[in-house]
Amino acid sequence: MNKVALRAVALVAGGWIMSAQAADLSYYGQRGPYTVNQPLNAYSWAGPYLGGNLGWSWGTIDNSPTKPSGLEGGIQGGYNWQSGALVYGAEGDLQISGADDTFAPYKFSNPWFGTARGRVGYAISNILLYATAGLAFGETRGENYFLSESHTNVGWTAGVGAEFGIAPNWSAKIEYLYVDLADDRFTITNATNGSQFNLIRAGVNYHF
Repeated sequence: MNKVALRAVALVAGGWIMSAQAADLSYYGQRGPYTVNQPLNAYSWAGPYLGGNLGWSWGTIDNSPTKPSGLEGGIQGGYNWQSGALVYGAEGDLQISGADDTFAPYKFSNPWFGTARGRVGYAISNILLYATAGLAFGETRGENYFLSESHTNVGWTAGVGAEFGIAPNWSAKIEYLYVDLADDRFTITNATNGSQFNLIRAGVNYHF
């Protein structure tokens, strides 16, 4: 009887330990079948993610005294790979912007823009510090009292950020970007105008 009881206790204890280990792995972000070269109990940044953001942009227009600024918000998505503390991947986003400014008789605005960037960073468990750079594209709109003119241009962007794992599958981030869209000739101003602006934003991501 004693041997049977001891075996039963051992089986129960073993099952409890395995359950605790599985819960621990779940907590630290072992979400899916993504290859991660790191200790099994470390927070994992590997895999796809999707999220949203909200922020503020401010900038200038070439050959114009206007300085558009305003709220912006949008969505982002990407994919991370991880090897030890090194995290690298790609991210894209699409934003709607309320940034504008008027200097009579002209008003300039940036109604929308997007980016496609590479990211590389260093992870300290559930904290990721990263740099990012890549392609930017978006609309620069000019208006006067009677006419409106828009140009969609391609440029570049670069910045830095920090992302924090706040729950299994969820992270929060803060990010700074500089965006430079190429100049184009505007008929209403008879000049070459283009947008450059700074952007700081906060966001959340869901990791699959």
